Amino acid sequence: MLVILTDKQLFSTQKVCKGCLMANRQGQPRWREGKLRCGRLLEKLVDDQPDQYECQMGFRLANIE
Repeated sequence: MLVILTDKQLFSTQKVCKGCLMANRQGQPRWREGKLRCGRLLEKLVDDQPDQYECQMGFRLANIE
């Protein structure tokens, strides 16, 4: 599940991505085959940390399972 990270909160992508021009037709991030297509993968600081991405709009997303 993808979530938006801020300094103090987590947001669902449904709340944030709905207004993004890069989102798919359902207002969700362009996620395909385990990769975020509308952002870039960030380098992990710790090995057991979930994958984090930065979208083209500047938000940080995490793939939490």
